[in-house]
This record gives sequence, structure tokens and C-alpha cells, in this order.
Amino acid sequence: MVVLAASVALAGCGRDSGGGRDEAKSVGAGKASGDITVWAMGTEGEKLAEFAKEFSTENPDAKVSVTAVPWDAAHQKIASAIAAKQTPDVSMIGTTWQGEFAKSGALDPTPPDLIKKDDFFPGAWDTTIVDNTSYGVPWYVETRLIYYRKDLAAKAGFPDGPKSWDDLKAMAKGMKEKAGAKWGLNLQPGKTGSWQSVLPFAWSNGADVASADKLSFDTQEMTEALGYYQSFFKEGLSPTALPEGSLEPGFVKGEIGAFISGPWHMGIVEEQGGAGFTDKYAVAQMPMKKSSTSFIGGSNLAVFKDAKNRDGAWKFVQWLSKPEVQVKWYQAVKDLPAVQSAWNDSTLSGDTFLATFGQQLKSAKAPPAITTWEQIAAAFDLEVEKLCKQNADPAATAKAIQDKASAIGTGS
Repeated sequence: MVVLAASVALAGCGRDSGGGRDEAKSVGAGKASGDITVWAMGTEGEKLAEFAKEFSTENPDAKVSVTAVPWDAAHQKIASAIAAKQTPDVSMIGTTWQGEFAKSGALDPTPPDLIKKDDFFPGAWDTTIVDNTSYGVPWYVETRLIYYRKDLAAKAGFPDGPKSWDDLKAMAKGMKEKAGAKWGLNLQPGKTGSWQSVLPFAWSNGADVASADKLSFDTQEMTEALGYYQSFFKEGLSPTALPEGSLEPGFVKGEIGAFISGPWHMGIVEEQGGAGFTDKYAVAQMPMKKSSTSFIGGSNLAVFKDAKNRDGAWKFVQWLSKPEVQVKWYQAVKDLPAVQSAWNDSTLSGDTFLATFGQQLKSAKAPPAITTWEQIAAAFDLEVEKLCKQNADPAATAKAIQDKASAIGTGS
């Protein structure tokens, strides 16, 4: 889940006086002990306390206390706790918040003696990096694939789904003209979060849109990706205003041939489609241009500098990062593991749909953990809406995004 929230100023927690990089400290040997306070949101907040009992069994001198926090209140609650120096030991952190909270100086650098970077999907690990230092650990991940109706795709000439940009366009066109679908491919036409749909095409085309200190939206690669994305709307293959709640029923009825979404949609379409619908659809990796690249989301775990039990907190995070624990957490909550080796378990590798998500995660990317990303994303969405609904020129759109992003800055 990527949560969009208003940026809240954080006070009283500056970085070191020189503004330099924090040094990660080691964690003590042995088992965890003492009280470990944890904040978590959504379903994770509801399920973690019971799940953590196994950790307490393995560490009998430790007690994990979980506070469930609603997502819509979480950003403000964490910001206020930082300002008051009344943080928990560890908290779940939305990936788009990582830069803001790390820049405040509130997060403890990830101890390299305990947590190994190479254990995680690269795109997920990148969400923890601020100023070349990791300030957390990816807990669970998600990415986006192309969901498509197999029967309609076969009539369109793509029984195995699309492999390239040209394939995706041709399949969408064939689904409409040959298979009777009203829409070949549903795409987001600029509403909130459309940047998550557009950027994968830009990354696929070789665009490097943003880093910690540079914003590069006004490029040939981005312009080409915007033009390609726009073409689905210009050619009548994608709707500019799909009624709320009509995507899944439209897919089940064959009115919508394909759409792009995350793993949560498997359960939704199978429930609405009823018995046997699992055999009527498939998922495919994002189409190839220079690469097959999708968006990576999820949530991280971070330990605070004001933690009363730092050692215990990091040992709990380490435990949650064990491959076998990640698999058990998937079985309990259906959160996809951020640890790559967890995907070797037959629970995931034995499921064709899940295995495809696992393959896509290897090349999936996220925007940089900069404090201003949510503001830039909002500006991006507005320009994409003009692109899709008003046929704005792709090059002008790229320039407008660049101008707005440059005015906002990276917050460095």
C-alpha cells in the first residue's frame, strides 16, 4: 500500500550538527528482552499482536506490545510522537513517508550486522535509502501486473498475453475489435495515484525520472512513455471515466479485456467471477520496451532513535525478516514477502499467479525516498489528467511536470 498523506512539519529532531550521514550501530548479541512497543496500521495492526507471540516464545524475556493505528491517522500520529520524543520502539512506515521521517533525524540507521541488504528485493530496499543510508527494512511488498481475460486475448491473437509495448497495444485493440470487449485495457486517466501506472512505462523506456538530488521528467524517454500511455485513450481503447465499482464486474463480464493492478485483485475478481473464473484470466509481467519494469509498493519497518528498547526492536524486525517468518506472515495476512528467498517456498513458487508477481518484483522500482515526493506525485497526476482527458501534448506534459517538480524541489 502506498498511502498519500499531507506533509506535516516535524520539529525537535534534527540531524547531526554537520548534516552528515548517521552511523549505524551494532545490536547486542543474544536473545531479545524487555518490552518492545510497536505501531502498525490496517490489517497488519490487527494481526501482528497474535502473530508476535511466536517471537515471545523464542525470546521469553521479551514482550511485544502492538498498537493498531488507522492508516488515515498514522502520519500525524507518528509526526506528533517524533516531535514530542514519545515514539514507540518500532513502527510500520508507508514507503512514501520514509524520506520525510528519515530527514527529520528520527529514525535509527539499519544495523548492517543484523540486516543484510541483499536479502531483499532491490526496489524495496531502495525505499529505505535516504542520503545513501538505510533507515528501515522492507516488511512486505506489492507490485503491479497486467490482468487479462484469456478468452479475449486468444481471440485478439495473444493467447499467452502481451510481451512488448507493441503487443499490449495490439492485444487491447484486438480485444475490442475482434473479441467484443467495450474497452481493451483499463488505465488510470490522471486520477490520484496515476503516477504509479505511468512511471512503469517511463522506467521501461529507460527514463530515470528522479533521484535524491535531481529531477528529470523532461526527457525524450518520458515524453515517449507519455505518448504511448496517451494513445490508449486517443484510440478509444481505454476509458477516460470508468464508473466507480465497475472495473471488476466489467472484467468478469468480458466488457473490459485487461487492467493493471496488484495482487489484491486476484481475490476480488475470483470472488465476483465465481466458481471456475480462475481459469478464465491470467496475469502477465509489464510489457518490455528496454526493460519490463513495474512499480513496487508495500510498507517498511523502522526503529526510532528515541526507542527505549533499541536492541529488542531491531531483533524483532530481524525476526520478521526471516524467510520462514515472511512465509508464515503471507499465509496469515496475504502480504507478499520482501525477502527474496521466502519466494522459494512452495506456498508462493507453486502458484503460477504468485510466481509471476515474484518475477516482476525482481525488476520493480519505486520513486526515491525524498521528502517532497507526495507533492511531486500530486502535480504529476494533474498533468496526466490533461494528457489523457484533454489530449495535451506529451512533450508539453513532460515539461509541465518538470517545471512543477523543479519548483517543489527534492527537499535535500
